Formats: sequence, structure tokens, C-alpha cells
Amino acid sequence: MTKSLNDLSHTVVDLPNGGFVLVLDTGAVISPEAGAMIQALHSRSTGGVWSHLEKLAERGSDKFMSSFYVGYGHKSIGDCGSTTIFIEGISMLAAKAVQDWPLYSGQEASTRYVDYAKQAFLDPLESDASSAFLETWRTFYLDAQEPLRAYLKEQFPIGEGEKEGVYEKAINARSFDILRGFLPSGAATNIAWHTNLRQAADKVMLMRHHPLQEVRDIAEAIDKALVAAFPSSFGHKHYETTETYNAEWSKTHTYFTMDDPADFAIEHDGVDRDLLASWSDVLRVRPAKTEPPKALSITGSIRAQFMLDFGSYRDLQRHRAFTQRMPLVTTKHGFHPWYLESLPESLRAQAEALITTQEEQLQTFNLDPETAQYYIAMGYNLPNRISGNLAALVYMVELRATRFVHPTLRARAAQLAHELQDRFGEYGLVIHLDKDADRFDVKRGEHDIVDNAA
Repeated sequence: MTKSLNDLSHTVVDLPNGGFVLVLDTGAVISPEAGAMIQALHSRSTGGVWSHLEKLAERGSDKFMSSFYVGYGHKSIGDCGSTTIFIEGISMLAAKAVQDWPLYSGQEASTRYVDYAKQAFLDPLESDASSAFLETWRTFYLDAQEPLRAYLKEQFPIGEGEKEGVYEKAINARSFDILRGFLPSGAATNIAWHTNLRQAADKVMLMRHHPLQEVRDIAEAIDKALVAAFPSSFGHKHYETTETYNAEWSKTHTYFTMDDPADFAIEHDGVDRDLLASWSDVLRVRPAKTEPPKALSITGSIRAQFMLDFGSYRDLQRHRAFTQRMPLVTTKHGFHPWYLESLPESLRAQAEALITTQEEQLQTFNLDPETAQYYIAMGYNLPNRISGNLAALVYMVELRATRFVHPTLRARAAQLAHELQDRFGEYGLVIHLDKDADRFDVKRGEHDIVDNAA
């Protein structure tokens, strides 16, 4: 009998900071483990799927999965079953740590739609001084909203024929894009992670050695929840040599830092021009809104380094077709000027004074660099490094160099797009860019997900 929503048994494990991990029970009659079992049997028998369904009904999936997946180490079986994990009440830093995975699929709460008057800021120190420090960021963020919206309406008045409700949403989105730079990186968020069983185990194995205690706590909670939800597929043996190795490299290579970064640089160009020339007939006729063929990756890769604020890194990290390093959030490279230049003069002076005071106060906490990240605003500039093939990079720059993307990321995407065009245009590469990318477009107010029944 089909379960009602009230009968579903979601697996929940609480986090020490007040958040939680939830593994979703969809109510499926054939569970992810059972589905994986059927597919595995299909690879070893010509009896057909109906015979496998009969075996499932007779035996269940528990014994099979524990013997052949966990016990024998056939990791590909775990690829055949998937689940959805909800992780709530975690910091922006922890969210990025979970999502720092080539095959991550999921969603995160947007800073444009979260009420930061109420949202928690994670505070590892848990002292009166550190709490007051975080609330100082919140106070500016909240107090600046109304005067900033009024200023934006002067800059971008409503156009003829534009709907007032959509216009108001567009103004709000622009104001949130500006003010998010003043939210601490420890601000709480929620994420959803849809993953197969194998990837969940492999990612959690690395997370339990992350420099941040919060991430290690999340790894423990996810592991506990998955063992409870899928007991036949989890509970993998921990090999001491593997654990030691992962612990050691995680100490020094989890975060990317540079002492003297370039504002923008192509660090390595490994594209084979002769091979790329053989694609010229395909590249020259590629229409707009059409991805380059994935096989183009065979021509080689590009490595770029550039400065970008943490707020926009969060958007860039959503692209997983190329490799990118997780930057260490620090005040070392200064606050991105766009956030300050986008404020009216009265707020700009207040923000500049706030930044100076907060930097001085932060020094008195004497924190290690990893923990200090929780207290640093997302508007600070950070060195970023990415490496990817032409297909992946072209897709990214065309998507991110548009008027609907945050301006600090849009500028870097356009810069990389022009660099690629200059280098490879003679071989047929055409990049389709938004010709009016800096224009304020009221259609941003339509980019929302609304529950019409609410």
C-alpha cells in the first residue's frame, strides 16, 4: 500500500550547532538500495528484469547489498541507487565544503530570498565579544536596506509598461546583491544534496578530515543518518592508511591561498592548436544558447587565476565541469570595491568605517585562519584558481557574463571570455556574449520560485 506523506519515515540526525541532517524518505516501494540490487543483478544474469524483481520480492536487498557492495567493494553498485540529503542551519563555509565535489547535485538557499533579520550567524567562539561582532555586520545589513532601495530607484526608475511588483522584486534583488557583501561567511544557510550512494560515502570520507570542526560534525551526522537509512549500503570499513593520508593532505591543501596574486592571469594554456583547428567547422557555426560538444575537451585545458569575492565564488562554484580551488576567506586582499561603489555616499562612508573597525576587532580574537573565516564578510576579495577544458569554460562564461548575474562574477566571466576569444578565435571559436550586460533589467524580478498556493 502506498504510504501517505504523514507515514514517511525521514531519517534525521541533529548537528551540534542546532542544525540537522535529513535523509529524505520518498516512500518508494523499490528503495534506492533495492534499485541498485536489481541493476547489479542485471549485469550478471540474462534472466531479465522480471526475474530480478521476483528475487527482490523473495529475498529483499539487505543481504545482497551488504555482501556485494559494502562487503566485497563493488563501488559501482552504489552508483545505481540515489538519495536526497537536506542539511540545514550550517554556515556558508560548510555549505561550500559539502558542495566542493565534482559530482555534487543540489540546491542552496539564495541570499536574495533569506531573511537575515532572523537567520543565525555561526559563532565558534561563542563569546559576548564575538556575538556582538557578528551582530554589527547584521545591523548594517538591515539598516542599509531602505536607504539603498531608495537610492537604487533613483538610479533605475521604473520603465513604461513595467509591472510594479516585478520592478520592486528587481530592486530588492539588486539591493541584496550589494548588501550580501556585508554578511559574515558564517551566516547560516540550508542546502539539499542529491547523490548516489557511492558518491555520498566517498565525499563523507573526505569531509571527516576537513579543517573546520563544523564540517567534521556534518560528516559524522550524514554518515550516521545514511547508516540508519540504508544500513546495507553504509558502514564501510575505515582503512587507517587511507584515513591518515586524507587527514594529512587536508591540513595544507583544503584551502587555496596566494601571497601575491594577480588581478587576472592565464597561468597555463595547454590547448593543442592543431587539434583545435580540426574543430573549426563545428565551432564557427555553433548557435547561441547551445553548448560546445563535450568532446572538444580533448584539445586541452586552460588554468586561470583571478581575484573574486567570496559571495560570487559561491555562484562560480556551481560549475563543476572544471576544477576550482576553495579559497580561504581572509581580509588580506581588501574589500571588493564594487560593493562600496554601489552604495550611496552616506552609506559608503559608514561602510568603510565599519570595515576598518571590524578588521581591527577581528585581530583581537587571535583566531587561526580557518576559524577566522566565520567572522569575515563575504565581500572580501580572494584569489581564485580554476582549470578546465574549452567546452566547460565557454559554457561558464556565456552563462555568467549576462545582466542577470552578480556584477562581480559577471566582470570576471566577461574578462575570461574575451581572453578565450582572443586566443582561439582564429581557430573558429565563437563566444556568444550579452551585448548589454551592464544594463539593469527588471526581468530579474521574475527570477523567483513562488508557492502560488501559499
